[in-house]
Amino acid sequence: MITHLIFVILLIVSFGLFGYNIWKVRYNILLGHDINRSDNAGERWKTMLLVAFGQKKMFSRPIPALLHLALYAAFVITQIELIEIIADGISGSHRFFHLSLGGFYTFMISFIEILSVAAFIGTVAFLWRRNVLKLPRFTMQELKGWPTKDANLILIMEIVLICFIFTMNGADEVSKVLQSNVGYGFTISQYVGPLLFGKINSLETLHLLEQIGWWGHVVMVFTFMNYLPYSKHFHIFLAFPNTYYSNLDNKGKFTNMESVTNEVKLMLDPNADPYAAPVDAATPKRFGAKDVTDLTWKNLLDAYTCTECGRCTSSCPANLTGKKLSPRKIMMDTRDRLTEVGENFRKQGKDYVDGKSLLGDYITEEEVWACTSCNACVQECPVNIDPLSIIVDLRRFLVMEESKIPTELTGMLTNIENNGAPWQFSPSDRLNWANEE
Repeated sequence: MITHLIFVILLIVSFGLFGYNIWKVRYNILLGHDINRSDNAGERWKTMLLVAFGQKKMFSRPIPALLHLALYAAFVITQIELIEIIADGISGSHRFFHLSLGGFYTFMISFIEILSVAAFIGTVAFLWRRNVLKLPRFTMQELKGWPTKDANLILIMEIVLICFIFTMNGADEVSKVLQSNVGYGFTISQYVGPLLFGKINSLETLHLLEQIGWWGHVVMVFTFMNYLPYSKHFHIFLAFPNTYYSNLDNKGKFTNMESVTNEVKLMLDPNADPYAAPVDAATPKRFGAKDVTDLTWKNLLDAYTCTECGRCTSSCPANLTGKKLSPRKIMMDTRDRLTEVGENFRKQGKDYVDGKSLLGDYITEEEVWACTSCNACVQECPVNIDPLSIIVDLRRFLVMEESKIPTELTGMLTNIENNGAPWQFSPSDRLNWANEE
């Protein structure tokens, strides 16, 4: 009875903390200004199913894709076993669904065990790639310190969890054989169990080992669940809404500020009265973005969804030529700044100003201007994150509010204004080359 009470308290506390952490993340994301992503629901569902559920973009790199698929499938399917563990913990039963499901139950647990083995192989491979092979995209400056520890910690937690699963099932398998000469017949445990615990003839000892595996599984799952909101692995949940709210426009299409567009239309309208008061011309709080609260909620959702895989940075032509820009760092900096701002607002109120900003304190002007706007980072991201939209808004702020622009671009913009083209000659001279002999 005491163990049941402990389990129920642990269950309530764990889900309560998880709910609170989710609320904090939602609060932070909604600090961004609004953007409409409710159109074309059919296309959005299709995108989510293909990209988030189907892992479509992962397979541009087959080896990590297959390894990731093993972990992903194991995570999704093993939640079925978690349902039984919760039922057992609350009711005090043992293998709650075994009798009612019969052979199908054996099949499902066996399938989960096979996926767990595949996940174990994938986890070891990922640890090897990060810490022994030291792939270049995992050794960049932005991953120094906590990001690397976070990635390794979550992989180690996966291995520990899998060990608890096979301790639970293996000891239970041997115990079942001792009692009835017939085990459960789980595909992996029927061999692993006797190999590890076959020499133990005490039912009490086997039951203790099974309980260690069971409670270890429970504690690891609840710990993992509440660690996720502080980890890059939060994409396990956020990949689905993030891909649903993807930008469905062509990648080369830039957004225009409505206030600026209206002014340009007014200037180009020969029938407009230049002295008339503007209609519904709400002055924007800021042109572009200086801090995270100037970005859209989708930009902020992107930041929380970032997997820190580095595919964006490894494909970025600016980064490949040695420039400081790293699209992954842009997203990590945005998330770190958003977490800081959200915490300040919850403690001090939304009027609190800490004297810091995303641009300047986290992301430098050099990084922003290094971007070629090629959309390689957007194309490569396995969960449809858009670092370019953040970079463009940061540049807009620099140009439209700070009047800061690299000298290399100043001449080009002057030529566009005066000549209608980036080149320093008039439109009438543009085709003179065709008349040359």
